[in-house]
Amino acid sequence: MRTGISIILTSSDRLRLEALTSNRNTAQKHVWRAAIVLLSADGVGTAEIMRRTGTSKTCVWRWQERFMREGVDGLLRDKTRPARIKPLGPDIAERVVTLTLADPLVEATHWTAAMMAKETGISASAVRRIWRAHGLQPHRYRQFKLSNDPMFAEKLRDVVGLYVDPPAHAIVLSVDEKSQIQALDRTQPGLPLKKGRLGTMTHDYKRNGTTTLFAALNVLDGSVIGRNMQRHRHQEFIRFLNAIEAQVPPGKAVHVILDNYAAHKHPKVRAWLDRHERFTFHFTPTSCSWLNAVEGFFAKLTRQRLKRGVFHSVVDLQAAINRYVAETNASPKPFTWTADPDEIIAAVRRGHQALDSIH
Repeated sequence: MRTGISIILTSSDRLRLEALTSNRNTAQKHVWRAAIVLLSADGVGTAEIMRRTGTSKTCVWRWQERFMREGVDGLLRDKTRPARIKPLGPDIAERVVTLTLADPLVEATHWTAAMMAKETGISASAVRRIWRAHGLQPHRYRQFKLSNDPMFAEKLRDVVGLYVDPPAHAIVLSVDEKSQIQALDRTQPGLPLKKGRLGTMTHDYKRNGTTTLFAALNVLDGSVIGRNMQRHRHQEFIRFLNAIEAQVPPGKAVHVILDNYAAHKHPKVRAWLDRHERFTFHFTPTSCSWLNAVEGFFAKLTRQRLKRGVFHSVVDLQAAINRYVAETNASPKPFTWTADPDEIIAAVRRGHQALDSIH
């Protein structure tokens, strides 16, 4: 053994090293490092250690010296080496972020990694790392719509008040229509879902007509009154109001929450409303369909029955919708409003302020 090299193992160190060499799950680099130390402690010469471990002379010497300095833990740790490529400076990252927050320098809707790499002279992967570190995703966007209704706050509080504190001895109905529901039939049958494979469905389809669903959600008990009609004019809306009048218990006031669709404000609808004094209409603010509770029912209907449904005719489509309404009424769940109207109003105001400051 070389001069100055003295490998003396304690019992605990020997046990750890032998455990490393005998464990089949140990990384090979740790196995031959442990073997070098064990053989050195047993007095085996350098040439024999090289032969048994398949390593070079400098490698044997390096790990002997590492063990003398740091013990067994030093064998399990690789020293950090300088990167092959010089790291990017903070000025590069700052420039990438600044350019990303501005419009592209060429005619394009947004920055891509390739465009940014070409502009800044770095790789596309480096651009993506900078974007990821700063939470930037220029390829994505979010849609929004702010209400410009001058009576936004008043209408919001009126509707939310009906949700959280409905009038005594009254019925609160959220009413709307889901128009142009298509009876789509696929051109070829798909394959069912199985382990390791998604269910399949052809991208093309055959249109077999459309229908319109008028629905009224009772926010107190979650039941739904639904009617399928061919169109969604004021005539059909009045027919649906007559269906509601016939189905709700007599003698109770009916508060109807609905949006600002023209058919809801038609003169003949207003005349019908004058003849039925127990009905009161509450209109949501403009561009606030999310405030209408029945939209949640429409969303569930779309996800669970319509989006991937196969309908050979309008009759099949209407039958599927009617079954879904019946299933909903078999186990209804009351609608619960949880959002604070003050927070909504404040958020809308911040949105308007942000848009006004930019545009």
